[in-house]
Amino acid sequence: MFVRTESFSQFIRFYPIISIIVFIHLVLYGMTILPLVPHLWVYEQLAGVNLYIFNGEWWRLFTPIFVHMGFAHFLFNSFSLVLFGPALERFLGKFWFVTVYLGTGIIANIATYLFKPLTYSHVGASGAIFGLFGLYLAMVIFHKHMLTRQNKQIILPIVVIGLIMTFVQSGINLTAHVVGLLAGVAIGWVLLPRLKRTF
Repeated sequence: MFVRTESFSQFIRFYPIISIIVFIHLVLYGMTILPLVPHLWVYEQLAGVNLYIFNGEWWRLFTPIFVHMGFAHFLFNSFSLVLFGPALERFLGKFWFVTVYLGTGIIANIATYLFKPLTYSHVGASGAIFGLFGLYLAMVIFHKHMLTRQNKQIILPIVVIGLIMTFVQSGINLTAHVVGLLAGVAIGWVLLPRLKRTF
């Protein structure tokens, strides 16, 4: 389920949405390190700065999903998407995968705006990635028939480890992680019965 055996070209062909998202990650990260672009331009224009959102820059509820602070942040979130996303892109289909991914990411950013101070700023795809974790968790809790026992045994430790890391690491947007996860669970509870599919 989470083992990738495709070649690079096969991955792009089988999972075009994830490939596009990771490409956007790469382009925006590249813009933060290339001398042709002012160093902080990407963050100044696209980061989720609560004060700017309060002043009407609503696109900042969307754009932080694709922006990362440093190589490790970019690599970890992109790798997580490549590892955990393909099974859901195939299972949900392109439309619903995009809807769930962006929807949970935006919900996580709205929560960050509502519950964090106006001085708070953030970037990263973690809220959306935790939304995918939440969808998997919805299968485990509400729609057990959609997963094999083996897949359940894989998913639960991943979600638990992700939550533990959220609480023990510094500099993490705890609000986005938790709300993204809960949004994924809620969307999965409503959406999954309509699909009538199993892994």
